[in-house]
Amino acid sequence: MKRTLGVCYYPEHWPDAQWAKDAARMAALGLTWVRIAEFAWSRMEPEPGRMDWGWLDRAIAILGAAGLKVVLGTPTATPPRWMLTRHPDMLAMDAQGRPRGFGSRRHYCFSHRGYRAECARIVTLMAERYGGNPHVAAWQTDNEYGCHDTVLSYSPAAAAAFRDWLAQKYQSPQALNRAWGNVFWSMDYAGFDEIGLPNLTVTEANPSHVMDFRRFASDEVAGFNRLQTDIIRRHSAAPIAHNYMGRITEFDHFATGADLDIASWDSYPLGFLSDRLEASAEHKRAFVRQGDPDFQAFHHDLYRAVGRGRWWIMEQQPGPVNWAPYNPDPLPGMARLWAWEAFAHGAEAVCYFRWRQAPFAQEQMHAGLLRPDSAPAPAFDEAAQVARELAAMPDVAGTAAPVALVFDYASAWAWATQPQGRDFDYFRLVFHFYRGLRELGLSVDIIPPDTADLSPWKVVVAPGVATLPPAFLAALERFGGIALIGPRSNSKTADFATPVPLPPNLPGLDCTVARVESLPPDVPVPLDGGGAFLHWREKLEGNDVLERARDGVPAVMAAGSIRYLGGWPDDAARYRLLAAACDDAGVPTETMNGPLRRRDAGGVRFYFNYGAEPVTHRGITVPAAGVHWSPR
Repeated sequence: MKRTLGVCYYPEHWPDAQWAKDAARMAALGLTWVRIAEFAWSRMEPEPGRMDWGWLDRAIAILGAAGLKVVLGTPTATPPRWMLTRHPDMLAMDAQGRPRGFGSRRHYCFSHRGYRAECARIVTLMAERYGGNPHVAAWQTDNEYGCHDTVLSYSPAAAAAFRDWLAQKYQSPQALNRAWGNVFWSMDYAGFDEIGLPNLTVTEANPSHVMDFRRFASDEVAGFNRLQTDIIRRHSAAPIAHNYMGRITEFDHFATGADLDIASWDSYPLGFLSDRLEASAEHKRAFVRQGDPDFQAFHHDLYRAVGRGRWWIMEQQPGPVNWAPYNPDPLPGMARLWAWEAFAHGAEAVCYFRWRQAPFAQEQMHAGLLRPDSAPAPAFDEAAQVARELAAMPDVAGTAAPVALVFDYASAWAWATQPQGRDFDYFRLVFHFYRGLRELGLSVDIIPPDTADLSPWKVVVAPGVATLPPAFLAALERFGGIALIGPRSNSKTADFATPVPLPPNLPGLDCTVARVESLPPDVPVPLDGGGAFLHWREKLEGNDVLERARDGVPAVMAAGSIRYLGGWPDDAARYRLLAAACDDAGVPTETMNGPLRRRDAGGVRFYFNYGAEPVTHRGITVPAAGVHWSPR
């Protein structure tokens, strides 16, 4: 499939007379896709039941006449003000019981059935009108589910839907009481109507209650999305996408993605470095204008898995954003590098956000490809360069990686529910291992925890998966490579209890986690082989000892293809353990030099330099904020 570029455009923000000029300029730049309408409900329906489609008809026709393909967004992320008058109880509520009010966006509760009916109505009208339009070549549902902490709602609508969800799952309050362990602290319920939401409790809520609420909330997102995809598919054969975000774990993207054709995500490397990444001040200074060398790549690989091979960048940062604690300007070359890294990871399209910087409202400080006066911003020429390079370069094919990394959204909820240590964060743990694999020059496939066939990979890494599904455990028994599991893996049942036999209970491995401890960051546990455990350490028992800590306690256990890691390794231990696993599995590694990263795609090898200075590696010099590719 040929890789393409696109842009996000808001015709309702600009005079009609400007649309044709903008469309012609987009086409001349080399763009293919234009996403529109995802925030325009009040323009489609200015008053309840009074539709105004004329402006959208004209915009789609003008873009199509210029040879551009339209991604049509459903506008359900921004219900108009009259919607709140019609459904005053549709607002989500935060954990303190305060409403998330009107005046920006995402001001709805996923569980409100009245609002869902309104969404079904507007999506039906859109799909009926544009489902056969030849210029509408793809759809986007809503916008950024989970952004602004909007998955978990503590509203009356959520409470009612949660009780119904629990009744369907458990069938009787007695079964629920047994599953949750409600004998503890006299928490038994006599009926489902007695069960509230797990907020505003005097102290910690029952973790099983919290986990079921997290599962319920995730299911509500998937159901809300499915409502829209089912309607669109009745009227259109065009593929459907949703634009996920970086480091959003509040709902299961695999479950939501099952109803989509394409997974996309919104990539803002500089904003995420400042806002969503634990790193030293030195690290953030070094990459302040480039972004972290691994954060974007991690999400590329994650959403390739969520999309079952089909994925896009729906919004790519072109310049300073407006929402991070600090908003620097990218180094020259970064808009090109970010696009090419996405293509090297298999992206079908990279769409810049946005075409023209808005001179009004909340995002007027967010850069676009054009300035507010329509003069080119710096990323304009870089996008043009990428378009020329795409036209000249053979298609970049996807390539199976030798290493797989398991990512599990439910484990993020589990360790947020009961972290046991203040700095135990599931995303942080998994990303720590992903960075280690990238520093070894490896391409990585991210896989869901219920993967039933591990044979495509030589090494599988599964850190911190709270409950390993039976399909994965069965696949481990058949696996012929090296599987590095842990820490804290398989340590909870599906009902969030401690299992007996004790964890990790892995096939053929004589290993028991007898006790755990969480540690302040300045209390390392040195390992015999070098490096140390930080944050988290397990006291392991058993005969299959591969390595010990210096205090004599087993640190790594191994039998057959399985290795169990009883702690959170520091950088040195991580490098050593991952390199050893790859060496034993016959996977060649290549130590990357500082900001340099490698990615193999088909017959092409890419090197990406996230540094502010050129880097020379094995006779290849990669310019600052630059890309080098050559045949493998």
